[in-house]
Amino acid sequence: MGMPGNRSMAINLLRCTLLAILLPAALAAQKVPTNDYHQHLLSPSVAKLIGEARPFLARDLITQMDAAGIRHAVVLSLAYQFGNPNRPQVEDEYTLVKAENDWTAEQVKQYGDRLLGVCGVDPLRDYALAEIERCSHNPYLNSAVKLHFGNSDVDLDNREQLKKLRQVFQAADNRHMAIIVHMHANVNHHRPYGRREAEIFLTQLLPAAPHSTVQIAHLAGSGGFDDPATEAALAVFIHAISQHDIRVSHVYFDISSVAGLGNWQSKKEQIALRIRQVGVHRILFGSDGAWSGFTPSKAIAAYNELPLTDEEFRIIDSNLPPYMNLHATR
Repeated sequence: MGMPGNRSMAINLLRCTLLAILLPAALAAQKVPTNDYHQHLLSPSVAKLIGEARPFLARDLITQMDAAGIRHAVVLSLAYQFGNPNRPQVEDEYTLVKAENDWTAEQVKQYGDRLLGVCGVDPLRDYALAEIERCSHNPYLNSAVKLHFGNSDVDLDNREQLKKLRQVFQAADNRHMAIIVHMHANVNHHRPYGRREAEIFLTQLLPAAPHSTVQIAHLAGSGGFDDPATEAALAVFIHAISQHDIRVSHVYFDISSVAGLGNWQSKKEQIALRIRQVGVHRILFGSDGAWSGFTPSKAIAAYNELPLTDEEFRIIDSNLPPYMNLHATR
């Protein structure tokens, strides 16, 4: 009779063998996108700012990507968090913004064959144009700019703010940088959002960046699909797409946090319909910040519940916006 320790080792070996056999089969049964187009890391500085217990580093993200079967991820810097006007003002704000973007670049550099970094900035801050210029010279940040209208409390009905936004869009366009934008207005303060704001985005902002890829996050929402304002805004883009409007010729939508949050399961058919109306070739898979518990694996599981055809999944899973081509040029 073998010793108890040997028996335990044999059981663990059997478990590992079964996992090695079953995990690839489980992943194969799912539609697994090659790329995650909406991810974040969490620096010690931002973790402290937003009240998270610990940072979330590139190695943590890579571990979760490996578990989900995802090869590449677009990492959106959270530097814009320091400009949030609804948080207590921080000292030396621009210094913190630069440090955060640089920290993101250094993290991405550790896995340069798998991660693509994106510069983050509050578009309403006086330093926004200077930071975009600075990021454009960093090979680990110069693919795109991340803007968060909700976090920055952007009001598209405000003419002065709109002027600043147009300058930011032009700056990104001039530097051949894509624009990844959380377009939905601030939810906590119930800022106006819907058809009118989407029309302003279409008629005033997109023409300011005629060459840049523009990726609108969360299918024009803020996560989930419960807010009727998201439908109203999305309808503006769907109409423009149906009319072959040149202003949306370079627009994509990521579906991060759409399936998996809120009352989304009762809206699966509705979400799938909107994806088809937008056009599956414009849809990018994303999962969002994984430290919150909504891991890439969970995002993929929810995504696989959408009533899309195998061909539609295949197209979405292989979509490659132009800015991703820069990934191979470093």
